[in-house]
Amino acid sequence: MARYRAVPEESKYGTCLAGARRTCLSGIAFRAGVGNGIASLKETEVSQADSGTSDMVAGDDPIAAFAAWLAAAGEKEPNDPNAMALATVDSDGLPDIRMVLLKGVDAAGFVFFTNSESAKGEELAVHPRAALCFHWKSLRRQVRVRGLVSRVSDSEADAYFATRPKDSQIGAWASKQSRPLEGRFALEKEVARFAAKYALATVPRPSHWVGYRLAPLAIEFWRDRPFRLHDRLLYHRENLDAAWRTVKLFP
Repeated sequence: MARYRAVPEESKYGTCLAGARRTCLSGIAFRAGVGNGIASLKETEVSQADSGTSDMVAGDDPIAAFAAWLAAAGEKEPNDPNAMALATVDSDGLPDIRMVLLKGVDAAGFVFFTNSESAKGEELAVHPRAALCFHWKSLRRQVRVRGLVSRVSDSEADAYFATRPKDSQIGAWASKQSRPLEGRFALEKEVARFAAKYALATVPRPSHWVGYRLAPLAIEFWRDRPFRLHDRLLYHRENLDAAWRTVKLFP
């Protein structure tokens, strides 16, 4: 049985799970059944696709539409409905991608936190543009986001860092993210060092541990339909001050 463990968050970050529960999903066991070949996969594909002819999303606000889909994912996904692929490019223009967790979303954009000295942090410093992709397999839905990236304020990063478990706070100090590691023992040694340093004290936020906000210029909603005739709806705008426009796309 899936179990939910509540993690204290600032109220604004509760929106990452749509506010319904204001909890984070973690430690959820996932068991995948064994299929019966291609035929059973095709049957599942058709039976689980969204049915009906209603519009995918309602209204002119893609953030509100995203929040509704995220709420549905919070009820169905076996693990981390706020997981997203984050794509950046390096100084040579070579794409890079990894999974991170969404920690807040509002009209200003999508927020995540990381080590600014990591590969993604250095890439964002050179090219402050990125793309996100959410894929909720249980719902057969996907959302893609493209936009401009900036850092959140120090006070915002401090507020979120204070809600993290102490072991995670210590890990932020111990891990030289993305840099060569000579062995697991070297990491565990750093964890032990900072655990001892802050054993009886509040762990401060490292200056390199920061938040980023992606302000969207394009948000595409994708819904699975039978026989690959999927629904795609794109919200886009020319700049952050412009009004959203929508267009349906061929699958």
